[in-house]
Amino acid sequence: MAGAAVPFRVEVEDAVLADLRLRLEETRLPIAPEGAGWRYGSDLGYMRNLAEHWLERYDWRRWEAALNRFPQFRAAVGGLNIHYIIEQGSGARPLPLLLTHGWPGSVFEFDQIIEPLAHPERFGADAGDAFTVIAPSLPGYGFSDAPATPMAPRDIARLWHELMTQVLGFERFAAQAGDWGSVVTSWLAFDRPQSLAAIHLTMPGARPYTGEGAEPLDESETEWVAAMSRRLKAEGAYQEIQGSKPQSLAYGLTDSPLGLAAWIIEKFHGWSGGGADTPPPFDPDRLITNVMLYWLGGINAANWLYWSVRHGGRFTLGRGERIEVPTGFAFLPQDLMAMPPERWTRRAYNVVHRCEFPDGGHFAAMQKGPPLIEDVRQFFRRFRS
Repeated sequence: MAGAAVPFRVEVEDAVLADLRLRLEETRLPIAPEGAGWRYGSDLGYMRNLAEHWLERYDWRRWEAALNRFPQFRAAVGGLNIHYIIEQGSGARPLPLLLTHGWPGSVFEFDQIIEPLAHPERFGADAGDAFTVIAPSLPGYGFSDAPATPMAPRDIARLWHELMTQVLGFERFAAQAGDWGSVVTSWLAFDRPQSLAAIHLTMPGARPYTGEGAEPLDESETEWVAAMSRRLKAEGAYQEIQGSKPQSLAYGLTDSPLGLAAWIIEKFHGWSGGGADTPPPFDPDRLITNVMLYWLGGINAANWLYWSVRHGGRFTLGRGERIEVPTGFAFLPQDLMAMPPERWTRRAYNVVHRCEFPDGGHFAAMQKGPPLIEDVRQFFRRFRS
């Protein structure tokens, strides 16, 4: 059973920050191939400058206060204390909107979109588009408890349903997500369709059944599957490590803050349209704040999601299965997952909306907040009554 929600504030002890500073001061930097840039992973010059910025100019207390400007709680859900932000929307009937982040993101991804979604009238938009925004931290991420053993996305979907219906009392709500959030939200819509008004995703979190008896893939689907295979060969090594031996990786990422930052920020570069000699298109303070949410609680349990889907969890729907909740997609061209053909998404989802952004990548809320907000508002208008 769900427990009562307890107010929560981010309040990191001075001793934790002092320890972090000492570790940054004593960082050992690796060598890099001549002219490497970002071709071999996180660029050495960029990471050296980031370490200096982190030590000399970054102010955690400023960003701690930024997080605390939103009401936050922790509630016992499924035996875990789950952290979440909740911003009550404007007007008499704001639509509850569940935002779910992924890896290597956090609830901080939504820092710049929560207020415009909850209070559109403050930004020159229609108050009738207001949402009550609920943004939980996945188990093992940020300020949510880590599960005792790896937890699959479908199990997290059950926790989210319990949070939304039993803790917060919403009988009907909407959901928006990317990355692992798309997987969790897809299972939530599949298993609890009666609770979902509609869902909006930046990647298809469920794969359609393509086995015996399914319609053969057409040319566009075949080409896309091949393109995805090439993309993951270039960008997916982290999945192999985190899905097989996450414990070995965790010692280095738990002990070295700059090592942790290099592991995470390389994805903010590679999945956002940057070239081999171009830095990530994000403010360094925001990148560091996202990394801090992994440093403070440790990254190991967050990485376990990859292990879970390799050992029993699944992405793929069964024969004859489909997500019937109305689904909207907003695809960004530099995302980790290339824009799938429409036929592919319709195999798995009841697709009623598709938007293709001209640019941008995986971390849509941070990189393309205003157009994402507008697409979310536009999509959910028809599902408010």
